[in-house]
Amino acid sequence: MAHKKAGGKTGQHISPSGKRLGTKVSDGQTVSGGEILIRQRGTKIAAGKNVKVGRDHTLFSTVAGVVRFGTKLGKNIVNVVESKTK
Repeated sequence: MAHKKAGGKTGQHISPSGKRLGTKVSDGQTVSGGEILIRQRGTKIAAGKNVKVGRDHTLFSTVAGVVRFGTKLGKNIVNVVESKTK
């Protein structure tokens, strides 16, 4: 009869790698169309003008322009202001 429980593989667990979430661009930075602005879990920051939401709640730019962060009705939002160059 054993007087000690089986140890198993508890000492061999590896920690999962980070998911690289967070803000990828700063306020005032220039971005191109389709560029990722924020990777997030849930919509902590909402999409504003010229910004779309991906299926994993990633925010990305739809046009080339300058990134602007702000608030609207108490919710954090991110906008992309289109550049006027032709």
